Amino acid sequence: MRRVTLSARDGLALSAAVWDGPAARTPILCLPGICRSTLDFADLGARHAHKRRVVALDYAGHGDSERAADPARYAPFTLVRDVLDAMAALHVHRAAVVGTSFGGLVSMAISALRPGALAAVALNDIGPEIGGQGHGNVLERLSRDVSFATLDEATAYWREVFPPNPFLDDEGWRSFADTTFAPAGDGRWRPRWDLRIARNAVGGEEPKPDLWAFFGGLVNVPLMLIWGEASKLLERPTVERMQRLRPDMTLVSLPGTGHAPTLTEKQTIRPLDAFLDAVA
Repeated sequence: MRRVTLSARDGLALSAAVWDGPAARTPILCLPGICRSTLDFADLGARHAHKRRVVALDYAGHGDSERAADPARYAPFTLVRDVLDAMAALHVHRAAVVGTSFGGLVSMAISALRPGALAAVALNDIGPEIGGQGHGNVLERLSRDVSFATLDEATAYWREVFPPNPFLDDEGWRSFADTTFAPAGDGRWRPRWDLRIARNAVGGEEPKPDLWAFFGGLVNVPLMLIWGEASKLLERPTVERMQRLRPDMTLVSLPGTGHAPTLTEKQTIRPLDAFLDAVA
């Protein structure tokens, strides 16, 4: 894996993780959740690098990307524009997209703005309707200013506040916390995202698009949905409507799992890899 730094239209530095692979096959584009980073896709990138190129992007204010001076920079439309610009800069003109939560919403937006860019889409615990309780929980976690003396402390905290995931063992939770928090200048472990993102990225005042129309834009694209059955963000009625609209959609359900599966669960790895391997 190598790191690539891109310049957004306004000069903000954006970071991408790239796993080089055969250029003849369609690349995979990995889009993380709103308080996540490219680190979530390290295992996926390593598994597929010998098959095709894999690219994962840190949004502005996330991971290794630069923090904005004005939190309004984190408005959803601006982040979507960054993704489209990054795809062009990295020569990812058409991709199989794996989108976790907000990343899945971005993939749906791409279906409206640049439909030819999608070869297949795997949505991780996200759909065209967002549960109110789950939305509030995400906003609260995004803006919570926490720090920890050790990774063990961070792990204990994250295991307590994050939705349940019975498929993660002790080492899995520790690894999950390690991709969530990082040592800061003072040596304490702090979130890997700009805490001001909550003001704009999910709860902004701009008009909300019709996400069902965006979902409809995926009609001609192979589609997979990974669903944590205990998710407060993606609720059962939404999943059932998605299935009615797309009876060919591959569904992977994780009982007792909240928002969002980490994609490191063995129950997700095999079907997700098979779905991606089917893309030419």
